[in-house]
Amino acid sequence: LSSAHVTDDRASEHKRGVAGAGSSRADSQASRDGAPGAVVLPLGRVEPTLVRGDESAALSRKAGPSQDRDLSAAVRRSVKAALARWVMRQRLPDAARAARARANGIAALVIRDCLHFSALWHDVEALAGAGLASLSMCPSYSFVAPAGGKEPLFGTNPFAFGWPRPGDRPYVFDFATSVAARGEIELHRRAGTPIPEGWAIDRDGKPTTDPDTALSGAMLTFGGHKGSAISTMIELLAGAMLGEFMSREALDFMGGTDLLPRHGALVLALDPQSFAARSGRDPMAEGEKLLTAIGDQGARLPSQRRFEARRRSMSEGIALSGAEMAQLDRFETMGLDAPGA
Repeated sequence: LSSAHVTDDRASEHKRGVAGAGSSRADSQASRDGAPGAVVLPLGRVEPTLVRGDESAALSRKAGPSQDRDLSAAVRRSVKAALARWVMRQRLPDAARAARARANGIAALVIRDCLHFSALWHDVEALAGAGLASLSMCPSYSFVAPAGGKEPLFGTNPFAFGWPRPGDRPYVFDFATSVAARGEIELHRRAGTPIPEGWAIDRDGKPTTDPDTALSGAMLTFGGHKGSAISTMIELLAGAMLGEFMSREALDFMGGTDLLPRHGALVLALDPQSFAARSGRDPMAEGEKLLTAIGDQGARLPSQRRFEARRRSMSEGIALSGAEMAQLDRFETMGLDAPGA
């Protein structure tokens, strides 16, 4: 795909309708940045699950946000089963969030009753570009067993953080609290390759490297009990605290995993200058000392590889295999009747 396809997908969004707006852009950006596992199959690589979602009662084309309450530092948006990505792009622009955070030192965006789609780094990278530190998190479907358990209870529960830096490459990380994203296991299944040891267990709680067995069993948290604790925190902050579904409830409500999970999401934006006021220290300069020192040791900062993939994609386009191009052609001519849909 050319760089034009990477950056301009408004026509695709129009075809999907209001509820799907923003999703195709997020997916093409994931492919642009070399992160296909962040979603099961990024658009540009086609996501049939999203297409099904657009045509289901779970995601209405008439979906849209209503502002439940606008507090000084917090905004709640009930989006009636719209995609979270659309809400982030259309209903609370980056400039508005930045202004609120600077006015109060901190701003919270509570997204209620949304369908999660794609990675979270889009949110925190945009806020870092506005000079803000930020956190973003949400539950998903209960695919992951707690440390010491064997039954799925947690979602993959992604968690992202952004910190502003000079230039266009902020410090950003975005990862699932499971050992790997579920999309990575799906990619192994489709490729017919085993998953690494330590990613998942079967229904009896025994380790497995078979992708199909892993998908029907339970995934594992990263770092054992530490990842399990962080995943619990996300369930509580982005689920229970918001009055929204936690991961097991989301799965029960949707009745299966063919469609995207319906839940809430939480984004926090913090103004470093407000927090460091009257300290006599520049938080940006101090932070840069630390990040520079990490790089001076030869360590790679999070997102460095993604930023390099972005630079390469913007100049050379996104490379698709012959099989992927053929699948795109089948979807174009056959729609959901295409094999693999």
